[in-house]
Amino acid sequence: MKRGGQVIYGGKLGEKSQIMINYFQGIHGIPPIPSGYNPATWMLEISTSAAEAKLGEDFATIYRNSEQYRQVEALIKRLSVPPESSEPMGFTSKYSQGAVSQFKICLWKQNLIYWRNPSYNFMRLFFTTMCALILGSVFWDVGSKRDSTQNLFVVMAALYASVLFLGVNNASSVQPVVSIERTVFYREKAAGMYSPLPYAAAQGLIEIPYVMIQTLIYGIITYFMINFEREAGKFFLYILFMFLTFMYFTFSGMMIVGLTPTQHLAAIISSAIFSLWNLMSGFLVPKPSIPGWWIWFYYINPVAWTVRGIISSQLGDVETRITGPGFDGTVKNYLEVRLGFGPGMIWWSAVMLTGFCFLFFAIYAASVKRLNFQKR
Repeated sequence: MKRGGQVIYGGKLGEKSQIMINYFQGIHGIPPIPSGYNPATWMLEISTSAAEAKLGEDFATIYRNSEQYRQVEALIKRLSVPPESSEPMGFTSKYSQGAVSQFKICLWKQNLIYWRNPSYNFMRLFFTTMCALILGSVFWDVGSKRDSTQNLFVVMAALYASVLFLGVNNASSVQPVVSIERTVFYREKAAGMYSPLPYAAAQGLIEIPYVMIQTLIYGIITYFMINFEREAGKFFLYILFMFLTFMYFTFSGMMIVGLTPTQHLAAIISSAIFSLWNLMSGFLVPKPSIPGWWIWFYYINPVAWTVRGIISSQLGDVETRITGPGFDGTVKNYLEVRLGFGPGMIWWSAVMLTGFCFLFFAIYAASVKRLNFQKR
């Protein structure tokens, strides 16, 4: 084609471009191609605007009046009519690989991306370690002090802060990563490389081992520095609630990015949501004191189930007698009366937190599949 989109040659090139060479050499005034010369370079040189002006010819007009043009048009017309008894070409799927293969490829890709992103993962683990040491030093050895309501409140504050502090950081730090990856996903999805659901599954699954390492570092340091009860069952529950909390915070950060067009808007919405979660968690405002018209939010608040589960798992069976303003009874009674934490809710809290993890991830996957904020 020449400038303006006009065709100057179409059809077969032939062996060593001989058909094309014969066509152009058949035009009066075109010099023959030198021996050993690149046919593509030669064709571009002899079909320039300057060459047209020198010859006084229009190569597009010459082509439209040529036998070559008539042969190409006849071939197009013949091939545009399907043979008799033929069926339309179709494929069972728009993707070359099945869902399992797509997931494996996307997981391998995400693994490389995370491994090659030390600014995210190394800094996340470094921040986790520093936060654990700071929190452990602030609440040093308070876990065994349960002789008064004031000391008990400090123990509960240590449990509350240990999960909320790092959970919010997880949600905030994952948002830039997901936002950048989403831009790449739009391009690769348009190219038909893979479908949204295997991509979303890989994006969520790759976070699990990193969050697990993060949980072990943070949980071991804080548990023993704060000096909670040295019992294997309670330590396991502490790690379990830590892991589930960090996971739903991470998935919530991914979910909010998936539902919003920009990372900045996601950060603003996240701040508002996390503030409400904090306020209605049942710690700042105990469950019995929450007004009836707001109690529904307490039950759909994942932080409330974290607080309920982790405090109940560590203190729910403690029969130590404590006294304080307006209270005289055991630690177990205090949790039931003042915080509304009844017995038998530890595993139910774990189930609820697992459900929140799946819910937030499902919303993220649906947003990746259904929403497209690309402006071009």
